[in-house]
Amino acid sequence: MCGIAGIAAFRDGRPPRQPELAAMAARLRHRGPDGDGFFLDGPVGLAHTRLSIIDLEGGAQPIGNEDGSVQVVFNGEVFNYVELRADLIKRGHRFRTRTDTEVIVHLYEELGDDFVHELNGQFAIALWDGRRRRLVLARDRVGILPLFFARADGRLLFASEVKALLPVLGPPTLDPLALDQIMTFWTAVGDRTLFDGVKQLRPGELLTLEGDEVRRRRYWDWSFPRAGDGWREGTEDTLADELHALLRDATRLRLRADVPVGAYLSGGLDSSTLVALIHDVDPSLLRTFSLRFESAGLNEGDHQRAMIRHVGSAHSALDCSARAVGEAFPRAVLHAESALLRTAPAPMLLLSGMVHEHDFRVVMTGEGADEVLGGYDIFKEAKVRQFWARRPDSAWRPLLLKRLYPYLELSSVRARGYVMDFFRVGLDDPGSPVFAHLPRWATTARAKSFFSDSFRAGLGQDAVEALLETIPVDAAGWHAFNRAQHVEATSLLSGYLLSSQGDRMLMANSVEGRFPFLDPRVVDFAANLDPRLKMRVLREKHLLRKAMGPHLPPAILERTKQPYRAPDAEAFFQDGQSVAPWVDEMLSPETVARCGYFDPGKVALLARKARRGGLRSVSDNQALVGILSTQMWHHLFIDRFDSDFATDR
Repeated sequence: MCGIAGIAAFRDGRPPRQPELAAMAARLRHRGPDGDGFFLDGPVGLAHTRLSIIDLEGGAQPIGNEDGSVQVVFNGEVFNYVELRADLIKRGHRFRTRTDTEVIVHLYEELGDDFVHELNGQFAIALWDGRRRRLVLARDRVGILPLFFARADGRLLFASEVKALLPVLGPPTLDPLALDQIMTFWTAVGDRTLFDGVKQLRPGELLTLEGDEVRRRRYWDWSFPRAGDGWREGTEDTLADELHALLRDATRLRLRADVPVGAYLSGGLDSSTLVALIHDVDPSLLRTFSLRFESAGLNEGDHQRAMIRHVGSAHSALDCSARAVGEAFPRAVLHAESALLRTAPAPMLLLSGMVHEHDFRVVMTGEGADEVLGGYDIFKEAKVRQFWARRPDSAWRPLLLKRLYPYLELSSVRARGYVMDFFRVGLDDPGSPVFAHLPRWATTARAKSFFSDSFRAGLGQDAVEALLETIPVDAAGWHAFNRAQHVEATSLLSGYLLSSQGDRMLMANSVEGRFPFLDPRVVDFAANLDPRLKMRVLREKHLLRKAMGPHLPPAILERTKQPYRAPDAEAFFQDGQSVAPWVDEMLSPETVARCGYFDPGKVALLARKARRGGLRSVSDNQALVGILSTQMWHHLFIDRFDSDFATDR
């Protein structure tokens, strides 16, 4: 994994200069501490910072073809590069390195823009075709790796992180609609970012610049068969065997590296599956890392130890206190480059730091399994709520929610009313493509009650309406379960889990993450499964459990899913005091008023409640974290711009 950046001038734009590219690359040093490289050709300049993982000696970038007319800078991995390279050599291409990057160059020569369809990997690519004077930007199918761009002064700027654009782009401002969306979905919609005027290439998207014409097209998107038609054929046992074989091969490919590869182990089904698969492929490669929390409700240490005993892996665990989460939070915001609704990225930042300290540059993670194979509670909730929606006046149908959450208090009229109000949201339109998500979004959106009047007045399009516009027309014919999967995969997965909680927290410490559950073959296989194989009654990831039955201990195989969570309010306030001066500064009425996003009086009341340990609800905790992270984002990227990002533009 690396960092890429560049500038492409339109006809009237100023050609890029080496100092500009160097300033951009300097902001990506954490992504590529092992070296940098630059390429200039008239209107185009490319920059690269390298994290050496494959072909440690010969893989420096940019890399060109035989005559230098095609040049590539690349962030990521092409896991099937060995097979692609062998085929390209048969076709007459000559290779100078053993790196996967050079495969991209020659594949483009063979197939043009269709080269992306051949890549089994995770990538952000910038390719300059010197003969055609043409720039190509591409991002992997599901959005594992980021790529941002902006137009300014007759030029197109692009980079792996927004902070690399700022030395050339200039002082940023916040996009109000993006913040409104983040405060609903945890992520902005489509190609928006929190930085006004800065967009991101969407997952599975290709951008080309030729002359003054910019074209964008999706070469891939999540898709499912029409409901009841086209499900993958085979017995349950056969399909379970097929899934196991696909996951094993996806894991085998992702173990390809010239450096050691570790694995995250949470103790849940997904990470335990990966650890078992690595052990099956090659036990000598198995090295695991995990997080443990002080709070018993958050700690999964017992299950981690059960899995470690089962496979006998060498293991390291990071004991993470609430105070450590709060202290790491500003750095998490700096690397996420976004407002955050939970503190969960901060412990992941600390965990990748431990991985780095143990001299590992690559870790495998179980991210994506819930979206691909149906593992989230909202899928179960939606199933119950769909049943309830057929008889919305029923008194007993909603009581099935007790099966999902035995701790729900439904004995008193008041408690039952509160629970019913939460889950009843959207019950009048069970056919909506976002039906499954509406209760959670309503809870998150309560944070928007803290917006200042002036900020609220500047908002335009409703956040949910904006997201609805991104849903394919074909979704109307999909099974309700698949519609929920699509929304989850194209919003939370790509916009938050793979970004703020994934790539950004890993690369902050120069560690690459790899995601076998997001192998294109696994995604395609799962998309065509009958939803009943993903959720059997209310048992999530049914087929995965069956596939891994012989390979996992019963305690792991049958455990109820425990979502990854971290301390929220208690990370910032303990014993009536804030854990650091910056917390008080970010929440002070003067600072809140100066930034202008939130109401100082309302924020003061929330902060007072937090100091007293009174934030019990999910919505209050999300509001506190959302406000703190937005204020910190403003401090890091706007208040400190002149000292951290300004350069000779």
